[in-house]
Amino acid sequence: MSEIEIDPVTLEIIRNACTAISEEMNANLIRTGYSPNIKERRDCSCALFDADGEMISQAENMPVHLGSMPFSVASAIERFPPETLAPGDSVLLNDPFRGGAHLPDLTLVTPVFVADEVVAYAANRAHHADVGGARAGSVAADSTEIYQEGIRIPPVKLFEGGRANETAMEVILANVRTPDERRGDLRAQQAANETGRRRFEKLVERYGRERLGAALAEIKDYSERRMRAELGSLPDGAYRFEDVLDDDGRGNRDLPVVAEVTIEGDAVTVDFEGTAAQTAGPVNAVFAVTASATYYVVRCVTDPDIPPNHGCYRPIEIRAPEGTIVNAAPPAAVVGGNLETSQRVTDVVLGAFAEADPDRVLAGCQSTMNNVTFGGTDPRDGTPYAFYETQGGGFGGRAGRDGMDGVHVHMSNTMNTPVEVLETAYPLRVARYEFREDSGGPGTFRGGLGLRRDIGVRDHRATFSFLAERHRHAPYGLVGGADGERGAAYLFAGAEPFDRPDDADGERLPPKTVRELGPGDLVSVRTPGAGGYGDPTARAHAAVRRDVELGKVSAETARAEYGLSDAELADSDPDDREE
Repeated sequence: MSEIEIDPVTLEIIRNACTAISEEMNANLIRTGYSPNIKERRDCSCALFDADGEMISQAENMPVHLGSMPFSVASAIERFPPETLAPGDSVLLNDPFRGGAHLPDLTLVTPVFVADEVVAYAANRAHHADVGGARAGSVAADSTEIYQEGIRIPPVKLFEGGRANETAMEVILANVRTPDERRGDLRAQQAANETGRRRFEKLVERYGRERLGAALAEIKDYSERRMRAELGSLPDGAYRFEDVLDDDGRGNRDLPVVAEVTIEGDAVTVDFEGTAAQTAGPVNAVFAVTASATYYVVRCVTDPDIPPNHGCYRPIEIRAPEGTIVNAAPPAAVVGGNLETSQRVTDVVLGAFAEADPDRVLAGCQSTMNNVTFGGTDPRDGTPYAFYETQGGGFGGRAGRDGMDGVHVHMSNTMNTPVEVLETAYPLRVARYEFREDSGGPGTFRGGLGLRRDIGVRDHRATFSFLAERHRHAPYGLVGGADGERGAAYLFAGAEPFDRPDDADGERLPPKTVRELGPGDLVSVRTPGAGGYGDPTARAHAAVRRDVELGKVSAETARAEYGLSDAELADSDPDDREE
């Protein structure tokens, strides 16, 4: 423990300053990014790390990025120790088996120097719309090994002394379909880190290295104390929950994901023993992704206002058996592990915590990212394009509130791709975009609604890849709530001018599929609704009681037709109310 004492006001100023730096980095990345995936969907995250590689602050965008990014920073430091770095250097990597998540997520790590010594690291992660591989968009639903999923980058210096390493850059750009967009997004990542570097240097200048270092150590300790206090308020015990992935796209169905949460005093252990072995299809997750989902859940069920840094993760132990879909070994295909298996890990850890205290947990959300990719040659200018997006759906009902409709949930948390931007940037047409009526599960508090989004191909041939979940197994209800509606997808051949076709005329698509599309073909994606929370009868009775109070329904009708008892009507009988 440092002998330097920092008063509480100064600590709070420094903590908020670090958070502000991360937020400014993220704003800079979004403003300067080239691709709609970053500028519009905001599929990116930024964070600050201390000289030891421990996270001290983050811009809270993408949960699946933020919990796993420390593994990438650790890998970058292992490959390039501080003594091998110089001002202006930045290390790039995306290798899932060396701290990454999946290949489209490129992480850039930039050291912050003061007096020729590394005092911190600025880092960000951005999902690139294409990093090569067998399918445009690099989210191939039919991949069976990582070599098919794109260029795999171990930690490499992409910038040296402030200048781009053109040799490394050329190797990367030669392996992608949209090199100009990739170069622009990488430059945006570097600009974001430069913002972090400059701002952190100002903090050191203001407070001094020793005083600032002592403050950062205390901030992490403070988060740890708050997390331990929250865990200590939960009942001790072992709580188990199990759910399944629909399939891996290669014929293997109902892949179990199992979590046992053991709360003991002020610490928690999450054990995934019993989870399915890694599989042929692309739904294998590396350990960093599983850890990210687990950290996210623990923060949700404790206190999300605990400052997110290395300290709040100290009381959490994760056990994920090697060679399973939650801790896969190379050369497993992993692109969907980051996107889909992370969501199921979230579901099962939340479900286990619900056994301990259901009031802290929501019902099952859509729990899929509904990954949609179109790729081909743009007939407008003859250049290749790759369009990737995730689609929102239902958010689970929870104690006291209905679920939200049509939002990205849990490990996704990205924004919507606006129709105007999509149709301007790509030779595609959005023919229909709406909520799916009654897709949320009934409950005292209903689940949120899923979405329907129909996208048509205009004047060219394209490859369509779809990677989704919850088409066979519905999002679960909680505490008596009903399940949400399952997802679905249809292909309508030659549907232009993209009228509203009848489902009977379409081909039902599996949740993991790759198809070649012709001009005028249309894909209709229907995302899952969410589960309800609590007994639906209680909601119905509450509605009837309101109608009795308003005089719309008589007490006699409420008793006879809706089954309300005299006790339930006592507070709503107009004759019994005070004037």
